[in-house]
Amino acid sequence: MAASLGAVFALIGCDQLSHQIPGQLVVRQARIVDVADGTQLDLDIDCQLNGPMSDALEHGIPLTLGIEVEAAGRAAPPQRLALELRYFPLTRRYQLREADGGAVRSFSAYGSLFDALGAVRMPLPDAFAKLPAGTRVRVRVGLDHGALPGPLRLPAILEPAWRLVAPEYAWTVAAG
Repeated sequence: MAASLGAVFALIGCDQLSHQIPGQLVVRQARIVDVADGTQLDLDIDCQLNGPMSDALEHGIPLTLGIEVEAAGRAAPPQRLALELRYFPLTRRYQLREADGGAVRSFSAYGSLFDALGAVRMPLPDAFAKLPAGTRVRVRVGLDHGALPGPLRLPAILEPAWRLVAPEYAWTVAAG
C-alpha cells in the first residue's frame, strides 16, 4: 500500500513537472569587433525568465549566464564567458557583472537589467579578430546550473521551469 501511494505521488509530481514552462533566451545579434584595447564580442540578448528563476533573482540569488563562443576549425580557441545577474534586496539594486572581475553595471529596475542584455560587450582573445573570411562562429548562451547555490542545483537540472530555451546563434565572418 505504501509503495503504491509513493508511486501515485511520484506520478503526480511528474505531471506537475510537465506543466512547468521554461524561460526564453534569444541571441538577436552577435559580432566580433576590434576596439582600442583588443577584441570584443558584442551581443544582443533577449532574456525572459519564468517564475522560479525570476523569484530566485528577486530573493538575492545570483543567476549566471554561461556564454560559449566557438570558431569552426582551429582558427581560435573556444571561449567560455559568464554574465552574472544579481539583485541586492537591501539596496534595491540590480547588477549585471562580467565574471572574473569584469565590468559591473547597476540598475534600479528589473526591466533595466534585462534591457542591458541587449548591449553586452565582452573581451575575447585577439585570435578572434584574425579569423579568416568564411569562418563559421557559434555562440551558445544558457543558465549555468553549476553556479547556483547547492540546494538549487538539483531542481535546476530536473525541473523544466529552471531551463532557458536558447537556440544557438551562428554566423559567417565576412571579409574585411
